[in-house]
Amino acid sequence: MSGHGDSIVPFNPTELRSGEPACKADITVLSVDPRTEKSNKEDIKKPYEAAKLLQDEHNKNAKLSPFQPRPPSLPKPMGLGMGGKNISFDEKMRGRRLRNSQESLTDPGETGSSTDSLKEDSLSNGQVLASGRPLDLPPIETPSFRIRTDSFSETDNEHSDPNKERLKPSRIILSPLQPTGTYPSLENSAASTSLRTTNRIDRDCLDYSAVGRRGRGAERLQRNLSDSRLLDTMVSDNASVHSMKSTYSVLNPIRPRDVRNRSFLEGSVLGNGALLGAEELDRYFPERRLGVYVATWNMQGEKGLPYNLDDLLLPTDTDFAQDVYVIGVQEGCPDRREWEIRLQETLGPYYVMLYAAAHGVLYLTVFVRRDLIWFCSEVEHATVTTRIISQIKTKGAVGIGFTFFGTSFLFITSHFTSGDSKVYERILDYNKIIEALALPRNLPDTNPYRSTTSDVTTRFDEVFWFGDFNFRLNKARGEVEAILNQVMGADMSPLLQHDQLLKEMKKGSIFKGFQEASIHFPPTYKFDIGCDVYDTTTKQRTPSYTDRILYRNRQVDDIKVVKYMSCLSIKTSDHRPVIGMFQVKLRPGRDNIPLGAGQFDRSLYLEGIRRRITRELKKREAAMKNQNNSMVCTIS
Repeated sequence: MSGHGDSIVPFNPTELRSGEPACKADITVLSVDPRTEKSNKEDIKKPYEAAKLLQDEHNKNAKLSPFQPRPPSLPKPMGLGMGGKNISFDEKMRGRRLRNSQESLTDPGETGSSTDSLKEDSLSNGQVLASGRPLDLPPIETPSFRIRTDSFSETDNEHSDPNKERLKPSRIILSPLQPTGTYPSLENSAASTSLRTTNRIDRDCLDYSAVGRRGRGAERLQRNLSDSRLLDTMVSDNASVHSMKSTYSVLNPIRPRDVRNRSFLEGSVLGNGALLGAEELDRYFPERRLGVYVATWNMQGEKGLPYNLDDLLLPTDTDFAQDVYVIGVQEGCPDRREWEIRLQETLGPYYVMLYAAAHGVLYLTVFVRRDLIWFCSEVEHATVTTRIISQIKTKGAVGIGFTFFGTSFLFITSHFTSGDSKVYERILDYNKIIEALALPRNLPDTNPYRSTTSDVTTRFDEVFWFGDFNFRLNKARGEVEAILNQVMGADMSPLLQHDQLLKEMKKGSIFKGFQEASIHFPPTYKFDIGCDVYDTTTKQRTPSYTDRILYRNRQVDDIKVVKYMSCLSIKTSDHRPVIGMFQVKLRPGRDNIPLGAGQFDRSLYLEGIRRRITRELKKREAAMKNQNNSMVCTIS
């Protein structure tokens, strides 16, 4: 029942006689008056007669008397009329008639748009509908309104048949919109131009959903390295991958239950799941190679340090700086702290001093990139003295050991006995150091099956031993100079045939298991201070390769030599510094490694930065003074 006492009864299409076509009014909800229900059935069976009566009624209304009042030019808004409390039945009928006048009476399937129905005035006899059923009815003329937006006059209801009112649908049924043409074809690739211009999806996020559906074994789309590592190590839960990536960037998401339940006291043998395991290692070092820079220099105890150490630590013929810097000094300057500050000033804020140890005038300092200190274990050091009688410890060794991820490192700087003929004494120094250097203490042995108690170098994966070994060339001064004059280019093999160290290593009496890169630089000892001339004093010492860098690894080809050279620009000592750059293979770590908790020398770091800034300001002041003293006129 409606608000006016009318009952709403849906039309049953089975009541139609066979062979009689259906129209749009047949499938709509009709408003039926109970008093005229019997007559309505007859009118419903003849829908096209009702449509014809509607057309005659409109033609009759078109011939109104000039003295009859006309409706307003614009219709009343539907919201005001329908939203009021006291709405009359006549107003409701006028609103329905106005809406239904814009619908097509010849589109029973409702497949055409409302604008297309207004373009056609009539349908010819025998025309086929969209549903494929022929239309055998006579053509029906669509009434032509004077103004489509004009409402019907208030007298329309007085002359209209109530049966025709019941043929109107009680609600608006809009025809579905049909495309005027075919849609443009989209490529299957998510990188198509049309899709990118429409949705602007970040290329780094395109393949996450695809890879998740295809699985790990499926072929993955191209993506950068950090994203692929993130996807491989990401937790598999119901959270959104895209939100994880935007929130955590390259860091792995951490689940609360892992933080609650993990004891972090155990780790797998292969390093999976450990804090320093394979996932974290592959993200920071995808090639599993660490750049190590080693420098050794006998400073001859000079108080005056070079003004600039850039040539020592940052040579210009290299493309990139290294990850770890290890500097060993023999006969170091009296002020050890000043030396460490100068190193920090040269390396700048990108590096921090992980550890420093000393034994008399032997200094050993380790710098690492500041974003890598979290992957270092606790650092241990030990010292050995080879000349006990001497009050000043000038001969001996200093060793520093630590673990980086799952690879253990040992760096030793030493100063052996001097003298041209004291080869045996130098071998004794070596044997004493490898037996007495007590490392490691708290660090776990990463490969105990290959370790021996009598040799410290077997208890670490990668060992670098450098310093002033004092091995000489078994040739007279004149003969060595003659060979140097005859050596063409960087081929030093004629001179190295007389090197004492290489001979003893071939015999196996010293540095067992160690290797040395090919030497392509002239002897580093002994120069006159401040010039490139070998010893001109009365002793006339023979030029020799006393300063060396040797390395040893447990696995074959773990250490790859990048450069091995001397620094000829630093001339404040009678020795020239020797530099070695290496690429070292890394392995995943386990949870039994005691972490260093990111400790470094903070006061040294701040002082080095302050020195660096002060030096830069002085350069700018000097440049401004030179500009003010210039003879060139400037116009401001």
